[in-house]
Amino acid sequence: MQRPILTLLLAASLGLASLAQAQTLRWASQGDPLTMDPHSQNEGLTNSMNGQVYERLVMRDKQLGIAPSLATEWQQVSPLVWRFKLRPGVRFHDGSPFNADDVAFSVERAKSPSSQIAAYATACGTVKKIDDLTVEFHLPAVNPIFLQHLDTVFIMSKPWSEKYKVTKPLSFKDKEETHASLNANGTGPYMLVSRQPAIKTVYKRNPAWWGKLEGNVQEIVYSQISNDATRLAALISGEIDFVLDPAPRDVARLRNTEGVRVIDGMENRVIYVGMDQARDSLLYGKSPDGKNPFKDVRVRRALYQAIDIETIKTKLMNGQSQPTGVLVPSPLAAFNDPEIEKRLPYDLAKAKALMAEAGYASGFEVTFDCPNNRYINDEELCIALAAMWDKIGVKVRVNAMPRSTYFPKTEKLDTSLYLFGWGGAITDAETTFTPIYRNRGTAGVGEYNRGNYKDDKLDAMAAATSVEPDVAKRREMIKAVFREHNEQMRHIPLHRQFIPWAARKNVNVVHRADNWVEVQWISVK
Repeated sequence: MQRPILTLLLAASLGLASLAQAQTLRWASQGDPLTMDPHSQNEGLTNSMNGQVYERLVMRDKQLGIAPSLATEWQQVSPLVWRFKLRPGVRFHDGSPFNADDVAFSVERAKSPSSQIAAYATACGTVKKIDDLTVEFHLPAVNPIFLQHLDTVFIMSKPWSEKYKVTKPLSFKDKEETHASLNANGTGPYMLVSRQPAIKTVYKRNPAWWGKLEGNVQEIVYSQISNDATRLAALISGEIDFVLDPAPRDVARLRNTEGVRVIDGMENRVIYVGMDQARDSLLYGKSPDGKNPFKDVRVRRALYQAIDIETIKTKLMNGQSQPTGVLVPSPLAAFNDPEIEKRLPYDLAKAKALMAEAGYASGFEVTFDCPNNRYINDEELCIALAAMWDKIGVKVRVNAMPRSTYFPKTEKLDTSLYLFGWGGAITDAETTFTPIYRNRGTAGVGEYNRGNYKDDKLDAMAAATSVEPDVAKRREMIKAVFREHNEQMRHIPLHRQFIPWAARKNVNVVHRADNWVEVQWISVK
């Protein structure tokens, strides 16, 4: 009888080991979260990974709809007042209770100058505590997308933040390090175990989470694998279970690889080019007259019309992009209007004529700052653009760098020409207008206007859309902002990128259009 019993025990032991292994999600992408401070950087991967630990009052469902999270219900009491009931019995990972004080503290923290969601937090107004589980938001003005703004504010523990002296978000551009750089204390489904920047980040399931996991992941191990071929090989070999960003050129191969599947989807993210339009001379470059060519709309338009966007789509992106003529992440924000979406035609002769008309027939030299591990084919895209601009006399030196270096550089406006991407869960134009289209100001307004242009007309038009309650009127106002922006060519839109995810066949994931990995929905069989 001993042998069958031992056999059964061994089988049970192997089964438990297999189960334990199956409940670990090992995944990777080319980049790494910038910081564990949830208010410091408004960047997709950073937000997604922090979102496993920290929660908001509301959340996004699988179709990006607004759903309850730390708040169970809410109502708009008046045009400028919203009241929320908070979820009872919730505790932070250190065991301390969640209450209204944490909400008020977090919203104010997110308004800090070092927060990149300051504009959104400011639009949420002032929090008034009614009791421990009830708060009111008193808005400074009508906010047509209040709940969507609120969805950007992670809730932190006030006592924990005070204890570790992190009551203000760290200044990432100044390379500030605080306890919140590598540590976290949220209410979410997973707890941060260890953080090794650019190497590995580990989480474990929060056994006291108020919600119920749809998936079965007990442990998360995230690794940065910058090289596309290495990342691909790790997935095919089974070393990792899931890849957020397979290179477009590898997608066809992955579709035919045994044990691997591709999960398709377009991302709410627009890729675009920005230009310094404030300095009188180029910070990084040289022009024949010593001036800054980007201050001339004809030069900005020439660069636009020298871009062969269809070649970029077919040759570089392998069809995994959607060219657009408007700088906004989702076509829904432009109301799927073909006139708004329409690009200027690729026209080298016109581009050369514009350059000559502006006094730059012989061109100029400039450095093009680009990330090399943030967007799909980002460095390759910059190289392709440089080759196209060379045809109109613009000599471009591509300066590619990791996102950890790139973002602080552009945040300090230490650039003449740069590639950027903008996206997220919100499909409304407001959260593009306020940080990107408007003049740089306080409370996050114009924070991502890294070209530092000052356009009072565009600024006023964009600001007006943020407080217009009439839906039909606001739609026309938004379209007018797009037209004015494009007339002045303040940025050069390129395309919306597709994000096909890749996973082992035993991994079930939910692909969201904001490229957000929600681990509590993932099952590893």
